[in-house]
Amino acid sequence: MARTQTLFTAELIGPALGDALRKLDPRQLVRNPVMFVTAAVALLLTVLLAIGQDPLATGFKLQLVIWLWLTVLFGTFAEALAEGRGKAQAASLRATKAELTAMRVKNGRTEQVPASQLRAGDLVQVRTGELIPADGEVVEGVASVNEAAITGESAPVIREAGGDRSAVTAGTRVISDEIMVRVTVDPGQGFLDRMIALVEGAERQKTPNEIALTILLVGLTIIFLIAVATIPSFAHYAGGAIPVAILAALLVTLIPTTIAALLSAIGIAGMDRLVRFNVLAKSGRAVEAAGDVDVLLLDKTGTITIGDRQASAFRPVTGIAVSELAEAALLASLADDTPEGRSIVTLARERFDIGHARLPDGAEVIAFTAQTRISGVRADGSLIQKGAVDSVLRANPGLAETAAATELRRMTDEIARAGMTPLAVARDGRLLGAVALKDVVKAGVRERFAELRRMGIRTVMITGDNPLTAASIAAEAGVDDFLAEATPEDKLAYIRREQQQGRLVAMCGDGTNDAPALAQADVGVAMNTGTQAAREAGNMVDLDSDPTKLIEIVGLGKQLLMTRGALTTFSVANDVAKYFAIIPAMFVALYPALGLLNVMGLASPESAILSAIIFNALIIPLLVPLALNGVAYRPMGAGPLLARNLAIYGLGGLVAPFIGIKLIDLAVSGLGLA
Repeated sequence: MARTQTLFTAELIGPALGDALRKLDPRQLVRNPVMFVTAAVALLLTVLLAIGQDPLATGFKLQLVIWLWLTVLFGTFAEALAEGRGKAQAASLRATKAELTAMRVKNGRTEQVPASQLRAGDLVQVRTGELIPADGEVVEGVASVNEAAITGESAPVIREAGGDRSAVTAGTRVISDEIMVRVTVDPGQGFLDRMIALVEGAERQKTPNEIALTILLVGLTIIFLIAVATIPSFAHYAGGAIPVAILAALLVTLIPTTIAALLSAIGIAGMDRLVRFNVLAKSGRAVEAAGDVDVLLLDKTGTITIGDRQASAFRPVTGIAVSELAEAALLASLADDTPEGRSIVTLARERFDIGHARLPDGAEVIAFTAQTRISGVRADGSLIQKGAVDSVLRANPGLAETAAATELRRMTDEIARAGMTPLAVARDGRLLGAVALKDVVKAGVRERFAELRRMGIRTVMITGDNPLTAASIAAEAGVDDFLAEATPEDKLAYIRREQQQGRLVAMCGDGTNDAPALAQADVGVAMNTGTQAAREAGNMVDLDSDPTKLIEIVGLGKQLLMTRGALTTFSVANDVAKYFAIIPAMFVALYPALGLLNVMGLASPESAILSAIIFNALIIPLLVPLALNGVAYRPMGAGPLLARNLAIYGLGGLVAPFIGIKLIDLAVSGLGLA
């Protein structure tokens, strides 16, 4: 469950105001050119106010100066508030990190040292109740670990040597048993260190889209600066003069201050939403890429299906007793600690009187690999193999053309068409039959995939199952395509093929064999429970290790892009209304006919100018909640989405300033401020 945090609490606002004032430092402000120009204009008017070199009333100029500085301050406050939402979490993580000590094992002896002294390759012993001192992999033992300090969830997880659940993270606590951990990172480079830096915004780099938008805003600012600089000559030609304060006010209302003030906050908030959703993005580029994803690769097991396939039937070939098949399958599965292997053992013992079956001493266990797709056991001179049908036949070349092989293929096709997974069993080069494993599609996934299709995203199921089983489950789940009998090389080749056609690809994984594909994908989401190789290869880490969260990550990425686009549309549209307020006010004395453009019926030129400046400042804090919480996203195509945004934020951005400026004008004129 994502952690939420209310905006505008005392804990957030107080520090954010202090940070906003510190961000007025020109060395920091120059990173936002539009706000830097606004600050320069405010400083110029402050100087003119101090020396009195301007024909306008002092009270009017003072109000302009105050509201211009507030415009800049509201912009820095938006960014500071966005950063502040992660600082409390960072402080908690930093406190956890400061507590860490380690029992380092060296030359057969243990010594207690600060965690900061650990180096990659060191071995540390962690006992019940102790914090894991550094990122690493379990090399000995098995333990229950509480990862609440990282994930926010209190449910413990199992970490054990070998397999894809050996990775452990600094700051998590062992709550039972004892493990030996090999440190995999040097000080300052661990997962906890990266998380602290990222939630504080210290490592946030501008994304390509953000850079492009910043360049556009700078270009518009330069154009309007040149345009305003030419106005005095036109005024002089018309026989009049425009005060510098009025020119400054015009410039600030012309340049896109609203989106410039909120742009950085939108990017920071996008990454913060992922962090509160228990996903750590290593860069803003990854978050944006998630919003642009065209193809989503999802593992079948645990993502589309419940994950724990259960053996449901033994199907022997002609001439083989079902009890003989069951006993062979049981022996091949005794050392198989997967849910499937345990279910085969349970089914065989429940249905047949073979509870006495045990592996003899000296038996050689054949471990399953993604390449061979076979497991089994060699004992007492006998070899029992269990695995995918084609893999078992390839491992026994003499079987491929036999009648038993033909019967097995027909049998396994029937199993696959029923949506189950067949496993072939052979003993000493003789086919015995197949085991049917039942897989259950998760409730609601079909609707979720329909949502993704409305977003324009194609879903691809990755599975090690044979094509018939994969096709059956893909049809039931509602995915657009599937990749059957997938090896690590197949996944990598599929991603590259999609990318060569100009598509952006996202996938999730947790094993070392997923690392190449995770590194190749535009959005690679590694499970926190996975191996160190997977976590390093991906550009996002899911702290909850929930493969289905990839769907939500795409939604959050789209929400970031949509928020930026919506507020940019609103900002550009509301500038139009400000032009109608301030331009007639500036030139009405020189060109009385321009009074026709005063469509809002503003009280006076001074009131119109001040009202536009006040609205220009106030709209920034009013839009901060939208920038930080994001625009609500609904799955739909690009065309309808664009039309919806233009209707809401384009039209809204056009209408809101007319109403807002008119209301402010009534207040300003009623109070006699201008």
